[in-house]
Amino acid sequence: MDWGLKNRIASIIKPTNNRGVMLAIDHGYFLGPTEKLEVPKRTISPLLKYCDSLMVTRGIVRTSVDPNFPVPIVLRVSGGSSIIGEDLSNEKITTSVKDAVRINASALAMSIFVGAKYEHNSLVSLGNLVNEAEEYGLPVLAVTAVGKELAKRDARYLSLSCRIAAEFGAHIVKTYYCDNFEKVVNSCPVPVIIAGGPKIPERDALALTYNGIKAGAAGVDMGRNIWQSQYPIPMIRAVRAIVHSNYNLNQAYELFKKLCKEYPVRNNPQNFPGRLPQNQQRPQQNQPKPQQNQQRPPQKPQQPKPQQNQPRPPQNSSQSHSKTNNVHHKSHNSQSHNRTNQDLHKNSSQSHSKTNNVHHKRHSNQNHNNSLSQNHRNQNQKNNQSQLRQKHNKFLQLFCFDYGTLERWM
Repeated sequence: MDWGLKNRIASIIKPTNNRGVMLAIDHGYFLGPTEKLEVPKRTISPLLKYCDSLMVTRGIVRTSVDPNFPVPIVLRVSGGSSIIGEDLSNEKITTSVKDAVRINASALAMSIFVGAKYEHNSLVSLGNLVNEAEEYGLPVLAVTAVGKELAKRDARYLSLSCRIAAEFGAHIVKTYYCDNFEKVVNSCPVPVIIAGGPKIPERDALALTYNGIKAGAAGVDMGRNIWQSQYPIPMIRAVRAIVHSNYNLNQAYELFKKLCKEYPVRNNPQNFPGRLPQNQQRPQQNQPKPQQNQQRPPQKPQQPKPQQNQPRPPQNSSQSHSKTNNVHHKSHNSQSHNRTNQDLHKNSSQSHSKTNNVHHKRHSNQNHNNSLSQNHRNQNQKNNQSQLRQKHNKFLQLFCFDYGTLERWM
């Protein structure tokens, strides 16, 4: 092994204790603007002085990493598929070794997919990359990505993947922590570093780091569990204390809590909108307001006023009429008055019946319209909720990669 190759490996894995802390920020090459990595420079800058190396793509190196800061670059050179594609294992070499030399990378990184559909392509690409990289004195880091048995993440599968990567010439291997991790480390002749994986509680991430180091890992390559934390600087410092200062889990977590007081969330440069803690829920926007089934009470039908158009009693203008005429006149007036009252009663009954019928029709139509309107509002509310659920599920599918089976690709 040439001096230049040894020197570059020593910049990543420190020779004083053969350990290293690598900060992973290469997620965007297939995930796009990952949560809290939307503005990479703002995420990277405060953390650079606490990491031993930076795993990154060439685009982010050129746009977001300060060239005046001497941090070793582990350059990802593989890619070609995205999270919305059919198969993430279909990767090829996308960055040339010469370009890596121009960037002044300290190492090259690529993924292999043991047991996946494109296993052959990834392993052959690893061999070819090692051949070309060693001509320039560049070490290669192999990332044991997905395979058909990755859901188990057991020591058997990970030992197989790491050993194959080392056999093809990888100088460092990155893999997942698992039970019986000593078997993975002992079966791999090159340094093994642990992937941080999806965001988990800080204490759990520190436990993962401690258990991995205790089992023989050469360090961690951690990303989301650092810069997606509400306190990224205290988190990376606690991780570093485990790797380089042999802190145990309790000591590291106490250090994390102590440092959190020095970096309150409101003053933390990393504190920009992202995932809320699990005990909080983000308020959903544009939710349809619940429709209140408020129906107006039925109006009482207005009773028609009794008509006062009763004929006035005839006035006797003369007292000289005879008794016969008076009797005849009284009889005639009585009959006329009875007929008038009967007609008025009929008219009043007919008018009242018509009024009740009209009101009943209006009330029935109003209830029918209210029922149709309420059904229409309920249907619109269901449609809006269905659309929101579809958008939410699409969002989880595209960006919330640490849910379900999507986390297996990382």
